Amino acid sequence: LKVQNIAKSYFSTVRFFGEKQEVKAVRNISFEVFESETLGLVGESGCGKSTLGRVIIQLEKATKGSIFYKGKEITGLKRKELRSLRKDIQLIFQDPYSSLHPRKVIGEALMEPMEVHNIGNSKKERKEKATTLLARVGLDASYFYRYPHELSGGQRQRIGIARTIAMEPKLVICDESVSALDISVQAQVLNLLNELKEDFGFTYIFISHDLAVVKYMADQLLVMNDGAIEEIGDADEIYANPVKEYTKKLIEAIPK
Repeated sequence: LKVQNIAKSYFSTVRFFGEKQEVKAVRNISFEVFESETLGLVGESGCGKSTLGRVIIQLEKATKGSIFYKGKEITGLKRKELRSLRKDIQLIFQDPYSSLHPRKVIGEALMEPMEVHNIGNSKKERKEKATTLLARVGLDASYFYRYPHELSGGQRQRIGIARTIAMEPKLVICDESVSALDISVQAQVLNLLNELKEDFGFTYIFISHDLAVVKYMADQLLVMNDGAIEEIGDADEIYANPVKEYTKKLIEAIPK
């Protein structure tokens, strides 16, 4: 993935005056992510990390700039081409409580995207794959018939991960995917993500405000501040020798 001078602005109406005010959420961001690599995207809440993730996956359109996936620009894709891209670039959502349909059993939630993207030749085949995916994320076959309200946060996030890998994607964007979980559950989910990366050769963009989590996951690190890149480079090198004062403060804030 190559991101080139991407910017994203929103316009909000100022109360009482009715004027449009420009909010620059992302400012001229450029970077590359290589196959089987994990890019950690880190910064304080509100710095534009999640907005950048949504722009990459084309849930929102960039105000300016270009994004190339496997050498092809994807910012101007038509609906049919975008649907094909959806299979290759997947998103694991932040909130495991609102990212699953409350009235669908887990099996249906796993099978629905397979049906949309023509994965599996029959309902029976998709059901078998869904059961295999449950086992792969550490849940037994009985979860197929359970509803989301019967599951813990960690179990729901495992379902979210299973639904993502059902698409057989190449690039996975993890948007604060463990921030809503307890510390002990976070470790389990992070280990699972690393195992899946090894097994399936995933490329990750791992978005988080927690540097300790990103340090555990990332090969390359991009530090964002107020919508712009503060620092970018090898993750271990930045942790050992941060150049910018902002990065130093973030690292110092990690609980020892």
